[in-house]
Amino acid sequence: MGSRRYERSTHARDDQRRCAMSLLGAGRHAPLPAEGYLPGFEGATGWLNSPPLTVEDLRGNVVLVDFWTYTCINWLRTLAYVRAWAERYHDRGLVVVGVHTPEFPFEQDVDNVRQAAEGMRVSYPIALDSDYATWRAFGNRYWPAVYIADAQGRIRHHQFGEGGYDDCERGIQQLLREAGVDRTADDLVALTPDGFEAQADWTNLRSPETYLGYAQGQNFASHGGAVIDVPNTYVAPDRLMLNQWALSGDWTIESRASVSNGAGGRIAFRFHARDVHLVMAPTAPGAPVPFSVLVDGQPPGDAHGLDVDEAGHGTVSQQRLYQLIRERGSIADRTFEITFRAPGAEAYVFTFG
Repeated sequence: MGSRRYERSTHARDDQRRCAMSLLGAGRHAPLPAEGYLPGFEGATGWLNSPPLTVEDLRGNVVLVDFWTYTCINWLRTLAYVRAWAERYHDRGLVVVGVHTPEFPFEQDVDNVRQAAEGMRVSYPIALDSDYATWRAFGNRYWPAVYIADAQGRIRHHQFGEGGYDDCERGIQQLLREAGVDRTADDLVALTPDGFEAQADWTNLRSPETYLGYAQGQNFASHGGAVIDVPNTYVAPDRLMLNQWALSGDWTIESRASVSNGAGGRIAFRFHARDVHLVMAPTAPGAPVPFSVLVDGQPPGDAHGLDVDEAGHGTVSQQRLYQLIRERGSIADRTFEITFRAPGAEAYVFTFG
């Protein structure tokens, strides 16, 4: 299986540290460096929550541009902060623009993005970037990525990946003051996000995001290896090493996903994390696929995620991220299993928290 096309926030740690040092080391009132001008959104394929916006429309406002895609857990864990800043500073001259650049083909569907935005309470303007034109204009590489521009349209701060919340908000406050807003508070938003937005348990997180299609997949452990783009019957080994995964039953491994062809198809993953998420979709719209999950051979009980019950039962009904496990107790190496009770489930990527 191959290499990844783009990077998510867990691969931007050095950039996060550099961003943090630039603000913390310089002090709150030190000038922020200019990093070029806001490229604009002319390549957007559409807009939600707003008519199309141009750089000229935004001139005179502090602008925060947030690159996201709705299945990305790394972005979801930043959302509470971006949403809070949009609400808190809107009347003081901040405009937040979300740029939705899709990772998976179904994230190009405007109805999917609209439904996700409504469910996640993303009410600020959203530029739909299905052709990656805005992504390329910014020279961006990460989900999530934040760029903050001053009232003259100059980018003055960026944050690649999760974290850096205090620095971003201090940057917003400073640029608002530079723009002449004299009622900008010095305090920061105080949040305790929950659900998908809960911050990762970084201390105990030892499993990386893992793709289940051959274009980006790794650590596949089923006997005989992967057979590409044709149905095949797979057998999982008796034991998995940490961060290995395996298929059992009738599956087709496609470029972006593994697709179950029969009832009883199973995926196993040996993981070490508090949370287990999986991006999934029904192959046929309107044809939900029931599933059940086990942890170390047992129903999850209190460790069930948002999308399963204590007995481990759930249903793939939409093209989205599903939270399957949230461990309430001690974190250790465990084996996760998901079994689909009907054919027609697409499994794209595991992410952890």
